[in-house]
Amino acid sequence: MKKFNIRKVLDGLTASSSGTASPQPGTNQNDVIQETLQSEHFQLCKTVRHGFPYQPSSMAFDPVQKILAIGTQSGAVRLFGRAGVECYCQHDSGAAVIQLQFLVNEGALVSALADDSVHLWNLRQKQPAILHTLKFNRERITFCHLPFQSKWLYIGTEKGNIHIVNVESFTLSGYVIMWNKAIELSSKSHPGPVVHISDNPMDEGKILIGFECGTVVLWDLKCKKADYRYNHDEAIHSVAWHHEGKQFTCSHSDGTLTTWNVRVPAKPTITITPHGKQPKDGKKPEPCKPILKVEYKTTRAGDAFVVMSGGLSYDTGCRRSCLTVMHGKSTAVLEMDYPIVDFLTLCETPYPNDFQEPYAVVVLLEKDLVVIDLEQIGYPIFENPYPLSIHESPVTCVEYFADCPPELIPALYSVGSRQKRQGYSKKEWPISGGNWGQGTLSYPEIIVTGHADGSIKFWDASAIMLQVLYKLKTAKVFEKALKGGKEEKPSTEIVDEDPFAIQTLSWCPESRMLCVAGVSAHVIIYRFSKQEITTEVVQLLEVRMQGELNDVDSPDPAGDHPPTPSTPVPPSSSSPTQEGEPPEAQPFTSDDRPRDNVPDLKVWSAPLKQSPGYQVELVIQLVWVSGEPPQQITSLAVSSSDGLVVFGNSSGLAVVDYLQKSLLLNMSTSELYSPSDPYQRQPRSPRKTRQPSGALSDNSDGNNISEEKSSKSPTSGSTTPTNSDDEHKQKRFIEMVKSKSRRFSKTVANDFAKMSKKISSPTEQKTGLDAKDSSFSRSRSSSVTSIERESREAISSIHLSESFPRKTDSSPSPSLWLGTTQGTVLVLSLSLPPTGDQRLQQPVGVSSCGTLVRLKGGILTMAFLDSLGAVLPPSYEPWSELNAPDEEKTRRRRPASPPPTHEGQDSQYAVVCSEKQAKVVGLPSQSCFFKHNITESSFVLRADVVQMAAGLCLACFCANGHIMTLSLPSLRPLLDVNYLPLTDMRIARTFCFSNLGQAMYLTSPTEIQRITYSQETCDNLQEMMGELFTPLETPEAPNRGFFKGLFGGGAQSLDREDLFGETAAGKASRSLAQHIPGPQGMEGMKGAASGVVGDLARARIALDERGQKLGELEDRTAAMMASADSFSKHAHDMMLKYKDKKWYQL
Repeated sequence: MKKFNIRKVLDGLTASSSGTASPQPGTNQNDVIQETLQSEHFQLCKTVRHGFPYQPSSMAFDPVQKILAIGTQSGAVRLFGRAGVECYCQHDSGAAVIQLQFLVNEGALVSALADDSVHLWNLRQKQPAILHTLKFNRERITFCHLPFQSKWLYIGTEKGNIHIVNVESFTLSGYVIMWNKAIELSSKSHPGPVVHISDNPMDEGKILIGFECGTVVLWDLKCKKADYRYNHDEAIHSVAWHHEGKQFTCSHSDGTLTTWNVRVPAKPTITITPHGKQPKDGKKPEPCKPILKVEYKTTRAGDAFVVMSGGLSYDTGCRRSCLTVMHGKSTAVLEMDYPIVDFLTLCETPYPNDFQEPYAVVVLLEKDLVVIDLEQIGYPIFENPYPLSIHESPVTCVEYFADCPPELIPALYSVGSRQKRQGYSKKEWPISGGNWGQGTLSYPEIIVTGHADGSIKFWDASAIMLQVLYKLKTAKVFEKALKGGKEEKPSTEIVDEDPFAIQTLSWCPESRMLCVAGVSAHVIIYRFSKQEITTEVVQLLEVRMQGELNDVDSPDPAGDHPPTPSTPVPPSSSSPTQEGEPPEAQPFTSDDRPRDNVPDLKVWSAPLKQSPGYQVELVIQLVWVSGEPPQQITSLAVSSSDGLVVFGNSSGLAVVDYLQKSLLLNMSTSELYSPSDPYQRQPRSPRKTRQPSGALSDNSDGNNISEEKSSKSPTSGSTTPTNSDDEHKQKRFIEMVKSKSRRFSKTVANDFAKMSKKISSPTEQKTGLDAKDSSFSRSRSSSVTSIERESREAISSIHLSESFPRKTDSSPSPSLWLGTTQGTVLVLSLSLPPTGDQRLQQPVGVSSCGTLVRLKGGILTMAFLDSLGAVLPPSYEPWSELNAPDEEKTRRRRPASPPPTHEGQDSQYAVVCSEKQAKVVGLPSQSCFFKHNITESSFVLRADVVQMAAGLCLACFCANGHIMTLSLPSLRPLLDVNYLPLTDMRIARTFCFSNLGQAMYLTSPTEIQRITYSQETCDNLQEMMGELFTPLETPEAPNRGFFKGLFGGGAQSLDREDLFGETAAGKASRSLAQHIPGPQGMEGMKGAASGVVGDLARARIALDERGQKLGELEDRTAAMMASADSFSKHAHDMMLKYKDKKWYQL
């Protein structure tokens, strides 16, 4: 445990070099703060990945273990078992996974990649690892097939050849099926790539080979020749055997299905076009779209199931992707939301020569996973237990809360359980393999995601699992614009028309207050209630935020208008605005006047039914100012103990009392600096007289204003010439992208807009800025506009705390701390009336206290420590039921209670972190005790003061990919790991830290990656992770029956070792493929123990080890023999030398 005596630090220690903590001179201090965190408390590692696999490409299922594997185009493999059991693996090459094959009930998986490599994964360990890799050099892999309970893998290639791989040793057999031998004279040209390989269910010695051109060959493995060849004019996409091995069905590119008798190769016995129109004159039906895949599954009791994807008529061009299920005479066409990537039919038996008894179909879509119940009428889908709906609407905002109040998750689950859809299958989820982890580290964790459609989802993230708890739709507060008379289905892509998208949010888990800011410059305040209510009129407050032209630091974006006096305009009334009052402003007053005093959205005017959960308390909207749209909100904070909501943007700051529904403060950033402005700001009503164009005003007049579709084209309605609609859409999109960087300075925000470029060095970023408001510029001089954009200062961070806003304060009081994009920390003092009725009637006082400190780069985060170095959490009002009887409504304010200060001694420390630096400032003396230059060559994207198990630290994530932690209050570096170079703006926008060493970010549009920087969590990670493999008995093979056993006719077995082994087939060409052992070597191979393949592999390993030892013994014996020979030679030479000499000649 290291102790820092602040008195000694302040006695004259000089500042250390750049990048290290620098003690700063200040007043004498007598306290000693003990720092318990050391470097050994930190270790960085990935924990788990949640969400839908991004850009899926293939799928496989183990019918015994009941594990599902999904491969992606980026080389990832996601494995799913029962709810809560999932795993993520990644191929180093990053090539697309074209096919997956389970070694059924063996705990192993074969993956084939687009770079022509085949890999064997060991699934018997909690984190799967590659045991073997085989890289083909001369041929491209197109199809793989691994027969059930076989160790020989068939690999088809683009050249039409088939190679055979031993999955134990991952070596090629000398047995090769060449394309010219397979087709011989049946085709005059090359048959194309191999698109299908499968063995006859009743005879393992016969395999069916499908070529793309339409030729199918039944190959006899023993005789090394083709038994039959089946030719068809149309290209083949897939082939499916009937379980008795006498027939098979092919799907073709013209939308037809052909069924062939094995012994009748001349023509198909049945040809059907499932979705083709049957002409009356007996001609061929019109061609349809290709049937990409077909599966034929039999049942004992009734007709077989034929499941296929594709094959729809070309007439249904607008129709979405469909899965067709044909059972007997009925045909069901199941429409999917997204294109189908692959599907698998789940059956009761893993044996291909038995009645399959299908019970479900797993359908892998581009952006969803659907499982259909085949055993219930109407084919309902199963309720998906995995958190695969993260991307239901694009994620625009993420916050992570670890160590939440324990009663919060049950409360959210209680209200969220009522939102579940109906009509799901009543059966249990069929993918049920694996076991949960047994980790002991468990505390409540919640992830909150904001989305482009205005929805907010609360997720239970405890114990490295993820489950949706509750979904809030903020768009319900507003009236929606209808297109073509009906609402459009929400898109999964970020588009220009997302007026409800979540920009940022502030949530207090203790009081359950939620405040949300959207891209249309609106703020919504929610309270949590377990009871349903109907709100007659939604409370609305409109705010007119406008910078001033005579302000050098904060120029007004609306440069056409004359400067206005900095003195505030007195309010004309103090009553809150009600939704039901008549409007006093219209979106466009006339054709030649700019849009003014109107918001982008119209609030719902009818009574609003609010379900249990989060219910609207107040809606705040920023309005247009003289033809300029309101600037998007860059920072937001809510305080339940003070009853205040504070938000800021590039125009300035607004403070709202949500209890009195009144605006307390509306100032430009420059006014916050100015000492001439009156400190005491009385509450201002949002309802006031109309101000002349360009005058400083706190709000607009009128609320019941019709929404304009042109709000997405902000320059519409103005007299200024504008560009084309396409250019405006593009500019609007760039503006929305920039707005995601709410916590960063304009320097960083500008880089976020350049989606095609990686973030470069700060020296490059400082030049050629496209300011945040470029898409809304008017017809002004470009030079003037650029100067104004450069100098605009936005509010980037807000913190409400019980602290010391002035140097002369002797006791803490409510205060507001503001960080700006130019590195300044400003302080405002709050004067709150007593609780109870007086709080609802008397005004709240707000007064400016000037500047506290200035840092390099924009301010990212602020926090406060007490005199012992413990973090001071924001004061809050404990949650109580909003709609309880009046006698139960007692307002209980629970402020933070720091120790009282003594004269000449600081009792609090403010921790401030910017994009470049961190500082610790003593309060109330305002002396800087410690300073640390975090980075010179890059900049910090996200910083948070987090509580670890052993103490406090400041966690930072830099644009160069480094994750760092600094001790508090001394800012001593504890961890610096080059984790992830920032190549994706999504990571910068969504990366966030939380308490107890947890962090997360969106690694793709559909997936959340969670990481930890805690040594304790890393040590316990293996216990917390679930197990994929469970030792299970393989089901018994089907009974052949007495007569089949007596006269033959049952399944014919084949000793493949005799055919494919080195003795019979010889060695394969070494230049054809290269064998690469897995990174675990012999130790990794030992992990694949037991089972048929595992036992053989283990025996082979033992033999290899024994052989190695015998080889070493032979080497030692040979060395000893050589030594003996040498000794004998020397002895003989000595004997010859002295043989004829006398004794006296020696």
